[in-house]
Amino acid sequence: MSTLAVRKAAPAADTSPGTQRPPLRRRIAVVPTLVLLLGAMYCLLPVTWVIMAATKSGTELFSTFTLLPGTGLADNLADLNAYRDGVYWQWMGNSALYAGLGALLSTAVSAVSGYALAVYRFRGRETVFNIMLAGVLMPPVVLAIPQYLLLAKTGLTDSYVSVLLPLILSPYGVYLGRIYATAAVPADMVEAGRVDGAGEWRIFARIGLPMMVPGLVTIFLFQFVAIWNNFLLPYIMLSDDEKFPMTLGLFTLLAQGHSEPTRYTLVITGSLLAIIPLIALFLVIQRFWNLDLLSGAVKS
Repeated sequence: MSTLAVRKAAPAADTSPGTQRPPLRRRIAVVPTLVLLLGAMYCLLPVTWVIMAATKSGTELFSTFTLLPGTGLADNLADLNAYRDGVYWQWMGNSALYAGLGALLSTAVSAVSGYALAVYRFRGRETVFNIMLAGVLMPPVVLAIPQYLLLAKTGLTDSYVSVLLPLILSPYGVYLGRIYATAAVPADMVEAGRVDGAGEWRIFARIGLPMMVPGLVTIFLFQFVAIWNNFLLPYIMLSDDEKFPMTLGLFTLLAQGHSEPTRYTLVITGSLLAIIPLIALFLVIQRFWNLDLLSGAVKS
């Protein structure tokens, strides 16, 4: 009997109903599911802690189980609102100003720069783009001290401008702007606009900018979150606490907690309230991404 015959006579392994194994793809999917669950827990556990801690009074904060809610949320909100005649809301307004205006200006600069680098061909274009890429890799702490020295020379430190000016140019935003403009703005459309007699600015405003909106929304969101959470630059530039953003204001409250433990509840409650604008921004902006996906489907 040949070897081939023996192989044909041998029973197939794991073919009986009792020993049939689940599909390989289903068994492998368990690992990424566990990884995703661990990642979700890693992200959500600190948020859960902040939510639970904000509901606790000063005595409950260190004496009750971490993830159990307390009874002091209303008192914490009232204390935070009354602290120095509501200076927390001044910090919140300053953060909204820095993040909103800074992200808007940065997005505008990124749109113009990214469109120019993607559409126009000129000498030194790749050099400029490579310098921008190097700026992406530069840690902010390296630039903060030179920026402070430059603004101190012009007398602009301890002002709103000293925080806004360094945020206008974002190398990462310019990089994203060029990448998105290259993919979204066809060269034929630009040439058609020129043949019709439109100027370069009009072509950008009427053709390029509408096609870049989803990418610009992404740049705005990244910049808004980065500026909202920024701490180092305001810490170096500002000394008047009425110009502080919320991150710096909460830091001063936290520093007072060493001598006055009741300040800890104010810091935690303020941190909880600081999350709300970011969640609201995500909920408002996500519809632009949905509209873009829908429009792409219709066009195709």
